[in-house]
Amino acid sequence: MDEEKLKKLPDRPGVYLMKNQQGKVIYVGKAISLKRRVRSYFQKQDHAPKVQAMVERIHDFEYIITDSELEALILECNLIKQYAPWYNIQLRDDKSYPYIKVTMEERFPRIFSTRRPQRDGSRLFGPFVDTAAVNSTLSFLRKLFPLRTCRKNLEGELEHRPCLNYHIKRCLAPCAGKITQEEYRQLVEAACKVLEGKDEEVIEELKAQMKQAASRLDFERAALLRDRIEDLKTVTEKQKMEAGDNADRDVLGMACQDNLCSLQVFIFRGGKLIGRQHFSVPLEAQLADTGGEIIAAFLKQYYSKATTIPQEILLPCQAEEQDLIERWLGELKGKKVRLHLPQRGEKKRLVELATRNADYALREAILAREQQENRPKWALEQLAEVLKLEEPPQRIEAFDISNIQGTDPVASMVVFIGGVPAKAEYRRFKLKTPGPNDYAMMEEVIRRRFKRGLLERQEGGGKFAVFPDLVVIDGGAGQLSRALEVMEELGVKIPSVGLAEREEELYREGEGEPLRLPRDSEALYLLQRLRDEAHRFALTYHRGLRQKRTTGSILDEIPGVGPARRKALIRYFGSARAVAEASVEDLEQVEGISQNLAHVIYDYFHN
Repeated sequence: MDEEKLKKLPDRPGVYLMKNQQGKVIYVGKAISLKRRVRSYFQKQDHAPKVQAMVERIHDFEYIITDSELEALILECNLIKQYAPWYNIQLRDDKSYPYIKVTMEERFPRIFSTRRPQRDGSRLFGPFVDTAAVNSTLSFLRKLFPLRTCRKNLEGELEHRPCLNYHIKRCLAPCAGKITQEEYRQLVEAACKVLEGKDEEVIEELKAQMKQAASRLDFERAALLRDRIEDLKTVTEKQKMEAGDNADRDVLGMACQDNLCSLQVFIFRGGKLIGRQHFSVPLEAQLADTGGEIIAAFLKQYYSKATTIPQEILLPCQAEEQDLIERWLGELKGKKVRLHLPQRGEKKRLVELATRNADYALREAILAREQQENRPKWALEQLAEVLKLEEPPQRIEAFDISNIQGTDPVASMVVFIGGVPAKAEYRRFKLKTPGPNDYAMMEEVIRRRFKRGLLERQEGGGKFAVFPDLVVIDGGAGQLSRALEVMEELGVKIPSVGLAEREEELYREGEGEPLRLPRDSEALYLLQRLRDEAHRFALTYHRGLRQKRTTGSILDEIPGVGPARRKALIRYFGSARAVAEASVEDLEQVEGISQNLAHVIYDYFHN
């Protein structure tokens, strides 16, 4: 590290960005004193292993001075969001939760669900646990408050004819001027209060309106309002959990094990649970080692992009820089926000409940990870059982052919080791066999692969010297038979199978009838991955050769057109065909094409 640069660090608050040798930001941090904090990374010798690993990768750093520690925190949040550095804690939302959006910026707002919450002037409610909850809530709201669902532009004159929704009483037809903007806004505000959990407030307002309607002898409207009140009461009574008061709060729960941390957020609005979110935090590379560091990082990342911030956030443990984060949240909300670690009572119970849910999600995540890690092993064991192999095949090679009516024929060899792709071992072959003849082409690639392998074994090794435990041929009995004949001719004895794509039939050596594995078989899934990967690799190579041939060869035959001018022509016109259709005047516009050469090119295609 540049000592002179370290000496010039200011004793001021700010943010620092650590970079690796490639110039990529690997860590973003903040400090009250940039001088003390940044220099500590390179002067201390007793760093934690994770910190030491990061320090060893630091090649350079940048810093930004701020006026206060609070400004530094805000900037740190933004930069972490921008760069997603490897050594900063990164939240992973387990799913994209749906929200309910109210387009308050529109003259006559709409209410609908979205999975892309944006701060565009709209009001957002949620997140909701699942789509069913959103649909149920929207259905109820539209019955209670018949707001528009269409996307008509209602900013100008309202001269639209009411649609069917108006006639079936599912919309109040603001597009046709059937309701004033003020009256419509009142309904929107009432719907928002319901989404905020302020059901009782809305019920009282509806009761007052019902009494006024009855006093005016408008019994039809009074009956409508009465039905809305009853519907709202019914839904309110179905709330599964309450916080015991009418406060807006978030409740955090956390559980950590095996370099994985699970965080659960319970969202209470108006004292009622309206949603929850789950996040996982992989801790392999991140610098945080304590619960306080993790909670602090979570608060900064989660609430920097949150649609709403409650008045109170209950924590499972003390957060680092809790006072500073509390001030920052207060500035975001525009009023005081309390971060609280409850020690007893109902709030303590809520934190314990969120923690139990976080622990449950963590156990599921660990189990899923273990299953994913063991999946290749189970697939190989199944495959060995199906094919009656003595041992699970550790190295499997799959072969495929790609051509169009025999032109540009190629073959691919992909390799899986331990049930996972080993891409460094992949090989591709430009075939010489005239076609179309897939059987002969398969013969060629198998012969070339194992003939080369046998030769390299005699010579002491090479990239083809390692033989597989199993060969997979893309095709049916015919392709497999020809491949086996070649291997027998060469004296190579390797278990081999063919996988026919149409019916996913497995053809085996010495077996007349194909085998159909169960659709949920891990062995079948592994064979399909091998076959599909071989097909992809061969097709990519074939397409490259075909493109090179079709775009280059015909132009190369024109006197005076070399590689540079060919590239210029293709770049200008887009294809060889477009060059052939171009006029002399158009050809002259290409860099490097003289008037004489333009005539030569034109005459080549037209004379």
